[in-house]
Amino acid sequence: MAANTATVQTKWWNGGKSPFNVEYGKLMMWYFLMSDAFTFGAFLIAYGTTRFASNSWPDPNEVFQSFPGLGSRLPLMFVSLMTFILIVSSVTMVLAVQAGHHNDRKGVVNNLILTIIGGFAFLGCQAWEWTHLFHEGAWWGRNPFINADGTAAGTNFTNFFFTITGFHGFHVFSGVIINIIMLIMTLNGTFERRGHYLMIEKAGLYWHFVDLVWVFVFTLFYLV
Repeated sequence: MAANTATVQTKWWNGGKSPFNVEYGKLMMWYFLMSDAFTFGAFLIAYGTTRFASNSWPDPNEVFQSFPGLGSRLPLMFVSLMTFILIVSSVTMVLAVQAGHHNDRKGVVNNLILTIIGGFAFLGCQAWEWTHLFHEGAWWGRNPFINADGTAAGTNFTNFFFTITGFHGFHVFSGVIINIIMLIMTLNGTFERRGHYLMIEKAGLYWHFVDLVWVFVFTLFYLV
């Protein structure tokens, strides 16, 4: 019995299966994503509670109406482009993971590059949006926008917006760095020597989580 236990423990720490019949590293990634989801959930619940407890709130169609190079009066067009970019990057991440399952090194490299480009494009769009809003007078503690009913707005809107979108942007940036590391390891043949591309799948879980969180951020801040 003791020998069997020792064998199980050895397999556990050498990349074997967890007691849930899931590869140990993947299980730990799921635990991390669950804890991160609680953090995002707390932010979004706090925002939703404040938003719906207020008598009025700034109209997102008036706040987010600018598009670089095309001017204003284009409500939600730019953030729709940001969302499209992130969704496409999620698709290329799926293709990278699928290529890894088939030990297709070239497919992993190509799709990781596309995912990284998508991540940088999203971050660039977010940087432009933040800069534009800052030039309009919006920042933590400052809100130049009026409520939808014409009354003066407090700073809760901008405080929540910059905190939550900034926190999400940090996660996107972290995901881009992780994908760059995965790309370098793939180019160096690390996963070929290991005989599997499980790390690509774990990186994919993180990237899909970031994309999923954006759906909630997009819905609450830009649509509601």
